[in-house]
Amino acid sequence: MALPQLLPSSSSIISYKSLLNPANYLLNQNPDKIFTTTQSFSHRRRQRREPNSLRCSASSFSEKHHTNPPKSDDVVELPLFPLPLVLFPGAILPLQIFEFRYRMMMHTLLQTDLRFGVIYTDSATGTAEVGCVGEVIKHERLVDDRFFLICKGQERFRVTKFVRTKPYLVAEVVWLEDRPSGNGDVEDLDALANEVELYMKDVIRLSNRLNGKPEKEVQDLRRNLFPTPFSFFVGSTFEGAPREQQALLELEDTATRLKREKETLRNTLNYLTAASAVKDVFPSS
Repeated sequence: MALPQLLPSSSSIISYKSLLNPANYLLNQNPDKIFTTTQSFSHRRRQRREPNSLRCSASSFSEKHHTNPPKSDDVVELPLFPLPLVLFPGAILPLQIFEFRYRMMMHTLLQTDLRFGVIYTDSATGTAEVGCVGEVIKHERLVDDRFFLICKGQERFRVTKFVRTKPYLVAEVVWLEDRPSGNGDVEDLDALANEVELYMKDVIRLSNRLNGKPEKEVQDLRRNLFPTPFSFFVGSTFEGAPREQQALLELEDTATRLKREKETLRNTLNYLTAASAVKDVFPSS
């Protein structure tokens, strides 16, 4: 029985066939291993992305994503790489760069700070205004001038103005940060993050059952993450629902993001529970 895909009439159910499986998470301590599974992307011809091309581990998501985080009122110029996916702060993204203009961009980045903007785009909604900085943490240049990259999500940004469009997009951006919670809300945020983790574990357990995998206890998913980076981690697992991921990325309130993720996970769990019950009655379904 196939697990639920994102339904056209609802954004509150996601596919978990290959998601939230701890074995699929990429531990950023071993970036060398990613080059064997690097995904190719072309801006002109968007290829269908294979499962697990964006992989992440809770251990990748630190509370601070940059040694000297920029101020939210800073305006800087940033080269942009539009892609049919959403990168979150702390997530690991393998890329293969083969299009000429982006190879030009890489040559420039290798001489500067190795940071560029990953921004979601599709044919229906166009290019988003909010994206995430991808910092190249490992790269390999091939003899034909292609590049294999391992990038890690850093700060979020909002595009304020496009500076140029050729040979590749460059924009002026401002940095986005979640609004700080009041002192009385810290414990509530932590409790909400724990609830979200419990729902994730239940979804993994039922997903494994429907896929015929052993129902073993799910490992610690949160790993002492603070609520904000944990909310980014959760959003990064909603692979296959990029518009929902983009909506989560754009939110500037951790509690709102966690509540939305909790609702999505709860609806997905209800769906999987019903599917599991049907499978028990009709094992061959």
